[in-house]
Amino acid sequence: MVPNASISDLPPPRPPIVHLAVQIALIALLVYACTRIILPFVGILLWSVILAVMLYPLHLRLAARCGNRWSAILIGVAGIAVMLVPMIMVVTSLGSSIYSLVSGLRDHTLTVPPPPPWLAGIPLAGEKLSESWSLVATNMPQALAKYGQMLSRPAAWLASFAGSLAAGGLSFILSIGISAILMAYAKGAAAFARHLLEFVASGKGRGTHLVTLTTATIRGVALGVVGVAVIQSLLTGIGFFAIGLPAAGALTFAALLLAIVQIPTILLTLPVMGYVLATEATTPAIIFVVWILIASLSDNILKPLMLGRGLEVPMPVILIGVIGGMLADGLLGLFVGPVVLAVGYMLLMEWLYPHPVESDPQTEDPAP
Repeated sequence: MVPNASISDLPPPRPPIVHLAVQIALIALLVYACTRIILPFVGILLWSVILAVMLYPLHLRLAARCGNRWSAILIGVAGIAVMLVPMIMVVTSLGSSIYSLVSGLRDHTLTVPPPPPWLAGIPLAGEKLSESWSLVATNMPQALAKYGQMLSRPAAWLASFAGSLAAGGLSFILSIGISAILMAYAKGAAAFARHLLEFVASGKGRGTHLVTLTTATIRGVALGVVGVAVIQSLLTGIGFFAIGLPAAGALTFAALLLAIVQIPTILLTLPVMGYVLATEATTPAIIFVVWILIASLSDNILKPLMLGRGLEVPMPVILIGVIGGMLADGLLGLFVGPVVLAVGYMLLMEWLYPHPVESDPQTEDPAP
């Protein structure tokens, strides 16, 4: 007992355990309620943040000339206008192709050409593949009776994926508008992210360092991987739609998948060029081949320009992000998955092998 100490100098009594339990329960209830409300919009918000971080340097340049709000409005309107038409064309064509395939399998109206002669010459599985293909081409009902149970799940997934394409395209367009709003309030959002990561990291300057690392990873993957893939697939799709290929949307989507996972799209376009040369007139076929060759090799020019600003992320991380994102969130997850997984990978590596922070966080620019 301290005789000279007054009552006001004594430390306040600790709250009882029941009081702490009530506080924790209320916080958990609040987090659950907020998460339940935000959960349906997580995919759209994530892609909006990715777009905002990716386009923020352009916003800074335009804001210096026309102001912060007008710059954000201009980027949002231009982004929606540029992406709306090709998105509608690809999604509509892809959805129509998938619906025709599923309905053809269901109604036994799907026609399949006979197998090529070289298929039977493949070692081990060639003869079996050729027999199965011949059965599908000549007797579809018997083939469905034999392999229908095996194909039921993929067919159901294709039907569900076709139904979600329209919603995915609308979500993609909506994300562009939300990203424009985020860019208008980018400094406040970045300051909040920095303070939050500073609190989580519990180290002076770590919050700013983690924000910088996250921003660099988002821009590197979004521009160097997803951005290059989108541009390359758009160039390829222009050729597919211009020549009037059947299933042009499905082929464009396949080119986008190959480009994102860093597989050369020439593997897809070479058979298509052979088909066009065999079925179309000479002049348009030659123009198509030249255009598709340029589009297929355009990543060799685009990657040094856009990927040089990114960070090294292992390609299996990108591949898992593409497949997992598409299975989880459909069309939108195809773009969100690799970026989010790459950010998670880089933050995990930074947590396991932290780098020293030399800069003063007070001198850092709070903008993304």
